[in-house]
Amino acid sequence: MAATLPANVAGQRITGIGRRAKYLLIALESGTLLVHLGMSGNLRVVEAREPRRTHDHFDVVLDSGKALRFNDSRRFGSLIFTRADPARHPLLARLAPEPFDAAFDAQYLWRVTRKRRVAIKQLLMNSHLVVGVGNIYASEALFRARIAPGRRAAMLSRVEAAHLVRAVRAVLAQAIRAGGTTLRDYVGADGVPGYFRQRLYVYERAGKPCRRCGTPVRSRTQGQRSTYYCPACQK
Repeated sequence: MAATLPANVAGQRITGIGRRAKYLLIALESGTLLVHLGMSGNLRVVEAREPRRTHDHFDVVLDSGKALRFNDSRRFGSLIFTRADPARHPLLARLAPEPFDAAFDAQYLWRVTRKRRVAIKQLLMNSHLVVGVGNIYASEALFRARIAPGRRAAMLSRVEAAHLVRAVRAVLAQAIRAGGTTLRDYVGADGVPGYFRQRLYVYERAGKPCRRCGTPVRSRTQGQRSTYYCPACQK
């Protein structure tokens, strides 16, 4: 597919832009480009003639003379073209509801947590149950909902499920307004970094006082990922 990609997309008109989970969907006349940024990749809008930087891997050159330029230092990202309905692509077909979808509500979260012994933070990061809640946002949402990240998912009450759904949406909405936050080298399409990291309550604040009660924030490892929480606020 990689060898035929330029021929498949050359001269095509972009008809729409969308997103599903971590995939950006660029709709063309003949199909769809599925773009995954990986852990540290970014798409910048640049002049097509601008010299490439280290780790710039491909350009989508537009008639305007601009280009969407993909940079990925860790090489975890991808660019895939499909002529079929992208919703049925194997990478997207089995994904769970989005956090802002009506389907992701308190009743849904309470139902999927029943009889699950896994920790609630790991469940939040399971893309087969809900997509788009990464490590940072899971820690922050659980803090806002006052739920300990290591608590068994099945112990969640209906009321707590409602609090957590609201917290997930609030954290993501605030992060979007702030331009996002991932790794320290994250930048948006305009080259400007995200600033949500400056507003974090617990993530990467181990040993510092909780912004709510003053108790030192703690950290632990869950599923090979760092978790941050307040032992006083979160039960």
